[in-house]
Amino acid sequence: MIRCLAIDDEPLALQQITAYIEKVPFLSLVKACYSSFEALETVASESVDLIFADINMPDLNGMDFVRSLSTKSMVIFTTAYSEYAVEGFKVDALDYLLKPFGYNDFLKAVNKALRQYELIHKQVGTGASKEVSGPVNSAVLKYDDLFIKADYKMIRININSILYIESQSEYVRIFTEAEKPVMTLLSMKMLEEKLPPDKFMRIHRSYIVNLQKISSIAHNRIIFAEEIYIPIGNQYKEKFSAYVSKFFLGKSK
Repeated sequence: MIRCLAIDDEPLALQQITAYIEKVPFLSLVKACYSSFEALETVASESVDLIFADINMPDLNGMDFVRSLSTKSMVIFTTAYSEYAVEGFKVDALDYLLKPFGYNDFLKAVNKALRQYELIHKQVGTGASKEVSGPVNSAVLKYDDLFIKADYKMIRININSILYIESQSEYVRIFTEAEKPVMTLLSMKMLEEKLPPDKFMRIHRSYIVNLQKISSIAHNRIIFAEEIYIPIGNQYKEKFSAYVSKFFLGKSK
């Protein structure tokens, strides 16, 4: 169950979003607040997983409220101003709902929150929660996806489409079967921990490869389709050779 906090200084808007929350079985409303200051008192004493925050509020607006939080919750901004979207992603907002929004738009946003919640809490495969769909179908997460922040938005990448990942200083580039790679501020270590070890392996300090996408191996290099060559680092040779030997059908010497 995802514990929610709703904040909006407009009574009708707050009533609408609380009604939507109550209709979704995996959401639980902790409190509906008419101001950010009231919300601050709530988060100081209650555990909150997801915050719905209006941006344009008097005294302390929704954006500054989120920046002031010492413990980070998932955030979905509600706003009548589309120009706030970019600012929202700068504070790691999960999504934003442009007023006036309907129940289907709300469902799409909270289903995204559900996927993120389950990834964070590693509840993969437990069946504890299920997405809800309205008249417009919502995509069901297959639990083989990653959410990557790039270009001021959260991009969903199916790990089975990844060819390889390249480290570039503090950034990584994720090369998929799509044409354009995705660049994001992440460490190779973090990606190693998130990716399934039976499918991905670090074979160089600058490269992680999808083992299932390898076309061939030659001259100490991994070759993918379209003549993409990835070097195998000396310190990773033994581990990679052990993997290959499990499937090698040549003559043993």
